[in-house]
Amino acid sequence: MGGVEERPAAGQLDGLLREVRRQAARSADPDLGRILDWLYRQTGSHVALVADGSGRVESATEGFPLAALPALAPLLARLSSGQLAAAATDVGALRMRCEGLGTHEPRPVLVVAGSSEPAPEEAALIAHVGTALTLLRHAEDSERTWRDYQRKAGQLRFAVLQALLAGEPMLARRMTTGVVPPLLDAGRLRIHLLHCPPSERDRISRAQQDPSGYHGPNLMVHCPVFKEHLICLVADDEGEGEGEGEGEGEGEGEGEGEGEGEGDRSGERGRGQGEFLRRLVRDNPRYALGVSGAHPLNATADAYNQAAHALAAARTAPDRVASYHGRTPLDGVLARRPALDWARSLVRPLDSVPKTSVDVTRLALNMPRSAVAGLLGLSRNTVAAHLRRAGDALGRDLTDVRCRATVHLALALTGSGSDGSAEAEDGQPPPALDDLLATERAAVWAGTVLRPLPARHRRTLRAWIDANADAQRAAHALGISRNTVRAHLRAAEAVLGLDLLTVGTGIHDAVHALHIRDIHAG
Repeated sequence: MGGVEERPAAGQLDGLLREVRRQAARSADPDLGRILDWLYRQTGSHVALVADGSGRVESATEGFPLAALPALAPLLARLSSGQLAAAATDVGALRMRCEGLGTHEPRPVLVVAGSSEPAPEEAALIAHVGTALTLLRHAEDSERTWRDYQRKAGQLRFAVLQALLAGEPMLARRMTTGVVPPLLDAGRLRIHLLHCPPSERDRISRAQQDPSGYHGPNLMVHCPVFKEHLICLVADDEGEGEGEGEGEGEGEGEGEGEGEGEGDRSGERGRGQGEFLRRLVRDNPRYALGVSGAHPLNATADAYNQAAHALAAARTAPDRVASYHGRTPLDGVLARRPALDWARSLVRPLDSVPKTSVDVTRLALNMPRSAVAGLLGLSRNTVAAHLRRAGDALGRDLTDVRCRATVHLALALTGSGSDGSAEAEDGQPPPALDDLLATERAAVWAGTVLRPLPARHRRTLRAWIDANADAQRAAHALGISRNTVRAHLRAAEAVLGLDLLTVGTGIHDAVHALHIRDIHAG
């Protein structure tokens, strides 16, 4: 008879294993109630899983006698604390069988209620169900721990990015005391800005993640604002690619084949991730990649801007990869001493503004307000308030694109802010900006920026700037549709290698280039 009784139990175990396998294969939390219901169908006994010694029921079959649990409270407490492994007792006419599950206190307790002591094969099946529940709960705990770890690792990587964008690599090191990412020991870095479907960022990032939560010598960070962007900070220890001012290619991604291009001249460690990202783009038509030049860690914001400009060009490049064109910035072609005198005079009032407002303003001149809010965990209204405070001190409307371009240039020239008087060393007042822009070098720079742009796209660009970057107003002024305006601007992005519409920092160069042409035309 014993052998006869074992066969249905073996068949029941097959059913239990199938259910466990089904639940383990899915990504959702285990459905413990489904297993309890399955046990009820096999034994006719009602079952409950009591979460801890307090008697809180985590799951139970529909007919379980909940009213009997208070009488079990002392026994449940001993089982939950690990003093007992299993016990049975009577509560009225019910036979209550209790078993503690797992090894970590407080333990959950499996409670089986029946009219009599279960038969041996039923008792064995109950024990197997207890084991299965324990394994599923362990799997659930492991999955939860893994998700929590991934979330915390992502938050730490994001915090490191925030500190680097603010020009504070030492702050980033202090954040990561104990396990400092190797990136923070690099002399320089490049940013690879990957455009991909938002749902695929996790998979890409995890494929490169190491046990410390970083990505070897590099970092991958989800952009908090542009959900299709993955920000990849790649160490550039070899210092190659120094000639960022060499050549005036417009960043269309030419010569960007595997193992070539500016993003791959950065030494062995940088090449690894750069090649990985390029392969992703090559194999996925929906992807695009913009690569910055090499920058010191405290200039990460500049690297990000360059990558954004390169990504704008990459979208229409044949292989959807572009490196930053390497054009010398405007602050690099102005006469240094007079330009510094002008810039220091302009930004000096920021000395009276809280540093937080100045830092927020710097970021807001390099990316949209929504991006700044996402990066700093602020509301857009708070970002706007910081901008108003800085604008009031400067006496300028920082919602106007031309004012923003002027202040952006002054901050680029002064670097860390105002550190001199409002007058030049010879006692003369600082020059006007138009005087600085009236030089031949500035004219050559403006021609380099605008020369590739067809006339109709240049007209659209000017009208858009005149309309304070409002496509609808520009469309009305030009007598064309808003969609046509945006199409012209997208085409201009590809030709100029400047981001105008996504991050938007390219508008500063466009404002200054058009203004310089007007000065020299007049």
